[in-house]
Amino acid sequence: MDHSADAQRTDLMTITRFVLNEQSKHPESRGDFTILLNHIVLGCKFVCSSVNKAGLAKLIGLAGETNIQGEEQKKLDVLSNEVFIKALVSSGRTCILVSEEDEDAIIVEPSKRGKYCVVFDPLDGSSNIDCGVSIGTIFGIYTLADIHEPTIKDVLRPGKKMVAAGYCMYGSSCTLVLSTGAGVNGFTLDPSLGEFILTHPGIKIPNKGKIYSVNEGNAKHWDGPTTAYVEKCKFPEDGSSPKSLRYIGSMVADVHRTLLYGGIFLYPGDKKNPNGKLRVLYEVFPMSFLVEQAGGQSFTGKERALDLIPTKLHERSPVFLGSYDDVEEIKALYAAEAKEE
Repeated sequence: MDHSADAQRTDLMTITRFVLNEQSKHPESRGDFTILLNHIVLGCKFVCSSVNKAGLAKLIGLAGETNIQGEEQKKLDVLSNEVFIKALVSSGRTCILVSEEDEDAIIVEPSKRGKYCVVFDPLDGSSNIDCGVSIGTIFGIYTLADIHEPTIKDVLRPGKKMVAAGYCMYGSSCTLVLSTGAGVNGFTLDPSLGEFILTHPGIKIPNKGKIYSVNEGNAKHWDGPTTAYVEKCKFPEDGSSPKSLRYIGSMVADVHRTLLYGGIFLYPGDKKNPNGKLRVLYEVFPMSFLVEQAGGQSFTGKERALDLIPTKLHERSPVFLGSYDDVEEIKALYAAEAKEE
């Protein structure tokens, strides 16, 4: 029997080991963040398993309810939301939770409170479940500014105040991408071990990409700079090759591809939705945090996305994120328009 393969497997960097290594660099840390992250990872594993079984378990049918965004909820949305709330509360390390599925913030009961505030979209892209397209969970983490009774103000802070952000993508493989403010790392679930293994260390987004990602069905409602930028992608004035269009319609999948291959993801505001459709706290902020940590940029059409100060839990914002040079181009178009006004 060949033991060499087994011996090699002990060298694998699991997400728990990775986070403990990070923790050891901060002697003052008490392990609270590691415990919280372990509970998030557990939630991701559970949802991954449920997504994989969705067809078998007849979970796919509509739950017959609409969430506060007016979107029809799949049964998996409801399940994923419950899973993450239970996982986060039971960690004993959270004080306030904001979920895409719940109108109000959840204040954790005093006996189970900790110093972390977590904002999350438990199952982003769930309308794609039926056709097998990648969907995912997005999360961002803040620390309580000081020890007090938690209030909504604790999460209505700019994205640059987040201490960590990540997403878990449930697709052909289950991939968890995480940043704790020192770069971005990707982990893939090894089903035989039941562990997330470090497979994409130190993700760096290329400075320029060959892909643009946007819902062109909204083109007739776009503003000038977005229209001009997409036109440049298709018909470059400098004679270079046009960019390829890739749009999945599942933010986790589109941003994941953008992180790995470069390019730009756009969800602009338009005449129908002047603030775009993506929610600031648990979609725009975590993804912008990850893209910046990987060396890219994220822009709202007016400012750096992470500088935005949200005024309500489910606020929306336009967003342009991805490769540094590509975002620089759209920033220049908005700046030129502002000068003309």
